[in-house]
Amino acid sequence: MSPTTRPAGFWIRFVAVLIDSFVLIVVQGLLFGAGWILVGGGMGSGTPIRGAVHLFGSLIDVCYRVVFHWMWGQTLGKMALQIRVVSMDGGPLSFGQSVGRYFAAILSALLLMIGFIMAGARSDKRALHDLLAGTRVEHI
Repeated sequence: MSPTTRPAGFWIRFVAVLIDSFVLIVVQGLLFGAGWILVGGGMGSGTPIRGAVHLFGSLIDVCYRVVFHWMWGQTLGKMALQIRVVSMDGGPLSFGQSVGRYFAAILSALLLMIGFIMAGARSDKRALHDLLAGTRVEHI
């Protein structure tokens, strides 16, 4: 890490996740609303459509986080707060790093959120998923 880069700590990353969650809830709400209309306002058997809507909603979450980090190093929440994810050499993430970071973040959550809390406790502000994916989050 160069002396001019500043790692993004726990709280700013937390707020970025809140912004991203809000965006995804709105998008998925629109999707679920469209699914509700397709099944006739809840009338009749809409189980396959509801299942497809839930699956598509989950895919939106995965694609949003993976593609945004891979292509731009930022999700909308990170853009709003002017932080970004980079590889350890300061370059952009590879597609593999972005996918790995996404699934490693699930591991961070499954471990009683300790993987995320690490970003607040470590001097380099890297969470467990950053360590596993070879990434860091920095201020722009």
